[in-house]
Amino acid sequence: MSGEARRSPGVVLAHGFTQTSRNWDPFADGLRARRPDLDVRAVDLPGHGTATRLRRDLWGSARHLVDQGGAATYVGYSMGGRVALHSALLRPDLVDRLVLVGATAGIDADDDRAARRLADERLADRLMQMRLAAFVDEWLALPLFAGLDDEAAGREHRLTNTRAGLASSLRLAGTGTQEPLWDRLDEIVCPTLILVGADDAKFRAIGERLVGALPRAHLAVVAGAGHSVHLERPELTLDALAAFLDD
Repeated sequence: MSGEARRSPGVVLAHGFTQTSRNWDPFADGLRARRPDLDVRAVDLPGHGTATRLRRDLWGSARHLVDQGGAATYVGYSMGGRVALHSALLRPDLVDRLVLVGATAGIDADDDRAARRLADERLADRLMQMRLAAFVDEWLALPLFAGLDDEAAGREHRLTNTRAGLASSLRLAGTGTQEPLWDRLDEIVCPTLILVGADDAKFRAIGERLVGALPRAHLAVVAGAGHSVHLERPELTLDALAAFLDD
């Protein structure tokens, strides 16, 4: 049966860097309340949560994700969005639909990508010299996460990670390690939703570019939200996701 004809009851959620699957709990509960017919599952990505000892690059992380999730709609946030994008290329037979939240298909320029890879390596080295709590606080203080309040940030779940696991994620699956996928996006023929916050100018521009490159994609801009739209404005994000799933 083709991916277009099949409508899987599964929704698989892939978290961002420093998070775990538990950071999806409030959003997953909201989705289950709206659509009790769905099997909603969140997966711990390599270097995080219950998968803290796994060491995988982005393609290996994608294989881990689809092995855990099976045939489903895949929803990925930030790092998880990059993993979900790789999953759609790796196993198009399993990714029925794709939802990317604040994600990118990679850095185009070789020099810029190399600079980001070096920055990620240095950040990983610094992380190994810090207390985990101090690193998480520093990470959440980045302007990218200015829209998160304490509850939405889910700091307590982030603190269940390990320094070694997070450092490996930066080194193996950071944005600087990602080969640009822009030239391959026409291979992804499943329906795709790009979710971005209205206040996240960088990823809104990336989202518009993604929609222009993906054959069956549309953009949903969430008002009053920055990078973490599902955490900052969960009800509006659920509205957009529910409409996509019902379409």
